[in-house]
Amino acid sequence: MSEFIAEHSDQGLHRLAAGTLLVAFQGTTVPGWVLRDLENGLGGVTLFGFNVADAAQLSTLTARLREAGEPVISLDEEGGDVTRLAYHVGSPYPGNAALGAVDDAELTRRVYRSIGDDLARCGVNLDMAPSADVNTADDNPVIGTRSFGSDAALVARHTVAAVHGLQSAGVAACVKHFPGHGATRQDSHLEIPLVDASLELLRERELVPFRAAIAAGTKSIMTAHVRVPAVTGLIPATLSPAALTGLLRGELGYDGVVISDALDMKAVTDAYGLAGGAVLSLAAGADLLCLGPLPTEDDIRRIISEIVAAVLDGRLPLARLEAAAERVARLRTWFGTPHTGQAEENVIGLAAARRAISLTGSASPLINPLVVEVDTPPTIAVGDVPWGFTPLLPQAEVLRVKPEDADVPGILERAAGRSLIVVVKDAHRYQASRSVVSALLSARPDATVVEMGLPIWRPEGVTYLATYGAARANAQAAAELLGV
Repeated sequence: MSEFIAEHSDQGLHRLAAGTLLVAFQGTTVPGWVLRDLENGLGGVTLFGFNVADAAQLSTLTARLREAGEPVISLDEEGGDVTRLAYHVGSPYPGNAALGAVDDAELTRRVYRSIGDDLARCGVNLDMAPSADVNTADDNPVIGTRSFGSDAALVARHTVAAVHGLQSAGVAACVKHFPGHGATRQDSHLEIPLVDASLELLRERELVPFRAAIAAGTKSIMTAHVRVPAVTGLIPATLSPAALTGLLRGELGYDGVVISDALDMKAVTDAYGLAGGAVLSLAAGADLLCLGPLPTEDDIRRIISEIVAAVLDGRLPLARLEAAAERVARLRTWFGTPHTGQAEENVIGLAAARRAISLTGSASPLINPLVVEVDTPPTIAVGDVPWGFTPLLPQAEVLRVKPEDADVPGILERAAGRSLIVVVKDAHRYQASRSVVSALLSARPDATVVEMGLPIWRPEGVTYLATYGAARANAQAAAELLGV
């Protein structure tokens, strides 16, 4: 350690530690502490819906960040249900499930190119997308429509298309969630999910899209807080040297930036604490740590102090921080490289959503329609993003009901002599929603059911429309098809 002290000042070590952090903050303007930390080597920021009012405001915010340093400016813009740019109105792009249903890789590339253009205009340089998870668990509570599908080859080709689309716009892709979150039935925001698969199955299924993304040149990969006993033992992949250094760096040969999933999620904090999880993730092989929306300025100080202490007491090799800094420096160099390619027209999202819709039965002419939207609680990953047909059906009455409070006889009375459209989102995951729909259909088999999540539960013998997502683009395409 004496050699280190002679070679590096305390300030230098502090900058190396701070350079691994992507912090979040509340509000639509940058706090002074974030600007000061950027001047002192902070790696960058992760933005959320509460940071975005509109494109002009976001451009001003990101310009202010760049005045203080060379930050990685990231957010989750997946299209579909997960959006930050359009958090208050819903995304103009369909998500991965819809793109996978169409299965046109060139269309996927164009959609992600358009997303990349939107981000680049606002000053964002890294998109925490696409999700490369092979969604083999129907009741997966955290992936679902965020996945291109359940077939590894399909997910791989669309992951590659998404990477090419984003990066042709000069925005780094961050393929997630390594080594795969698609086979889980738990939400890592709340607990450590289990992927009970052998290493052979992982290679045949979960790892296929990641191999393809690496070959396509993805600039970053995000870890998953999932436990894969065959690889990670009892710990989540985000903290596992076997997963990040052995499997990702070694077997898959990846040498780009590894970014942790948000460390404020309970899968990490409940067992290891925020600062402890940060040290373990860096030691495992992560280069940038996404800290999520919960940590405060004081938390950031404690994390940096703990990283510094871990280097000084030998828990975290200095070489690990230096390697992380070198990879992030290469990423920043790429940010500054001119990128060529034709900007995509901004109507591609609706065009893609139209192609994704699947209709079983026939859409009859509507008479004074009543639209009943059966509410679904928001997930943590998605947030409280608006979904449904309001305000896309001005000539229809739209009624939003919570399934546990739904007055089925009252709804049926209200719908007498009228066309009835029942809208659900991931009904297969909510028994209460299915019960409401079944009760309505028993009296009104002529009703139309619109599924805005994964079309897994399909009532028989009714007109059924699947959008493969609940983005604004999906709803608009469905409204057009219904003819209202």
